[in-house]
Amino acid sequence: MHDRRPLPAVLGADLEVPVKGGKLVGYANLDYAASAPCLEPVSAAVTAALPAYSSVHRGAGYASQLTTARYEQARHTVRAFVGARPDDAVIFTRNTTDATNLLAGCLPADTTVVVFDTEHHASLLPWARAVRLAPPPFPGEAVRIADEALAGIDGPKLLVVTAASNVTGELWPIAALAHIAHRHGARILVDAAQLVPHRQLNLTALALDYVAFSGHKLYAPFGAGVLVGRRDWLSVGEPYLKGGGAVRSVGAADAADQGTDWHDDPEPRHEAGTPNVLGAIAIAAACDALTATGWTALVREEERLIARLRAGLAAIDGVRELSLWGPDHPRVGIVSFVVDGYSAREVAEALSGEHGIGVRDGKFCAHPFVRHLLGTADGGCEDGTASAVRASIGLGTTEEHVDRLIGALRDLTTRR
Repeated sequence: MHDRRPLPAVLGADLEVPVKGGKLVGYANLDYAASAPCLEPVSAAVTAALPAYSSVHRGAGYASQLTTARYEQARHTVRAFVGARPDDAVIFTRNTTDATNLLAGCLPADTTVVVFDTEHHASLLPWARAVRLAPPPFPGEAVRIADEALAGIDGPKLLVVTAASNVTGELWPIAALAHIAHRHGARILVDAAQLVPHRQLNLTALALDYVAFSGHKLYAPFGAGVLVGRRDWLSVGEPYLKGGGAVRSVGAADAADQGTDWHDDPEPRHEAGTPNVLGAIAIAAACDALTATGWTALVREEERLIARLRAGLAAIDGVRELSLWGPDHPRVGIVSFVVDGYSAREVAEALSGEHGIGVRDGKFCAHPFVRHLLGTADGGCEDGTASAVRASIGLGTTEEHVDRLIGALRDLTTRR
């Protein structure tokens, strides 16, 4: 008999929320792409670490030594989770945005960054010198125009791309893009924030130079993120924060040499001050929980639910799913859509207030991409919001949640 591990549970699965008329209903959380709920194993790991919580890398006491060991073990766990090379740096940050900005400060002088207008603002905005590429009409064109752009750039260059779109959920051809980048002597940074909660990632097999992701999207909402990648740029880049832990020594004011000797190991160099130890432990616990469950079971359940959701949306007159590469392109559990006759905010408020459903509405920190998908500067909205509704699923999502959303939208469209 095949042994199938149960999916790990999330905290808040029994949350009840008020709806119109004062009734309480079970919350249908369909907003995982913004912030995923905490996994029970993650909460347990943090709770277990709290009694011995202490400073890291600074104390000889037992609690400090134990906490330091847990923090450094978290680094090893993350390295294994993303399939990093043995000598890759694993730097704990606040989130994906923080990680991307950290790398931006370490780029060699005069580096040109090539980035698509389909990116989240975290990947679009931090660069001093950037070439922005238009949304490609199909995946092969993404590779072609990246190839063309990189070929025309002299000096250091970095290609920045998402692994899975935070707007449409569509998977990007990151292996092919990495190959193109390296052919032109460039490096590649992959925003994996929306990928790692849904699919296994192997940095080494894909030949990626840098990967960034957030704990709060990986069922570890304790304020930590990660930058993983090659050490050389990070070892000489300006320390992200200047303070204790990032230095080997600081000269005296009256000394002939007052210089500061910064660590050339990028991990302490860019983690000055007391780090978010519990955030790192939480991320590691989430990595362990997903790995122990097995990606086959996780992907199978997600694909079953997202297919049910997309089929339901397609059957409703007046609901249009947003897609860059068409309905058959592989994607993770994210669907964005618009409803004729309603602004995105009106839809989201009706879903919440009348049905206890949580979704995201807006531009999803990807303004140029959402405008492109909607087709006009104002998205065809009378209020000029150019916004959409996003439903996203994950561990804890049930068939009832999906069916409730479909029924609520069908009800909403019949009011027109």
